[in-house]
Amino acid sequence: MTTTPAARETEPTATARAAYAVNAGVAWFGLAVTLVVSALDGYDRVPVEAGLYGDTARGAAGTLARVADTLSYFTIWSNVVVAVSVTLLLARPLRPTRVVRVLRLTGLLMITVTAIVYQVLLAPAVDVTGWSLLTDPVLHVVTPALTVLVWVVWGPRGWVTLREVPLALVVPLVWIAWMLARGAVVHAYPYGFANVEELGYGPVAVTLATILVFGIVIAAVFWGAERRLQRWAADARDLRARSRRGRRGRAGR
Repeated sequence: MTTTPAARETEPTATARAAYAVNAGVAWFGLAVTLVVSALDGYDRVPVEAGLYGDTARGAAGTLARVADTLSYFTIWSNVVVAVSVTLLLARPLRPTRVVRVLRLTGLLMITVTAIVYQVLLAPAVDVTGWSLLTDPVLHVVTPALTVLVWVVWGPRGWVTLREVPLALVVPLVWIAWMLARGAVVHAYPYGFANVEELGYGPVAVTLATILVFGIVIAAVFWGAERRLQRWAADARDLRARSRRGRRGRAGR
């Protein structure tokens, strides 16, 4: 059976599949360890500001609350989207549906925002100890850097268009709705800048809107980078084709 050009474009090479597997494996590893340690109450206890996650019962009594808190962090959502979207790239045959393409850009967008917001707003005030010495770098540094690197080198190319840019905000908007709705019930929020109990809805809404605008800028940067990478890939293919034609011409003389 012959393979159409479109099918060849969506079938990753062995090297690309290995890169996707490593990327997905690291993301799933970080998530799994974080959830297990949280469920077992393994993280060091630190004083918690009023209105923030972390004021849960110790031991088994607080398991459900700790896991629910953990699953409500933007960091966890971003790592989940990365893990799922990159795992989908290992499918055979790879079907680049709109949902798959949007998830790919959403993962890139969310994990990049996670890394930047963590380094700028959160890391300076966080005292990393115990199990956090393992999970914090994996969730906030290793997975983001690896995800962007794998995308730059192995793509897939041609998936990021202007149509996907606004759709990449759907999951972040769902997270905001969930975080605020749950916070209104449990009176606790994941981050200081989202602490409605302390700041009120107005300032929190301004901060979240600013981060969403920043997210659109990040998505647009990925779109611009995609166009540049596509041009470089096309130029490289043309150069290889001319080189092959030149070798055949010399061999025929």
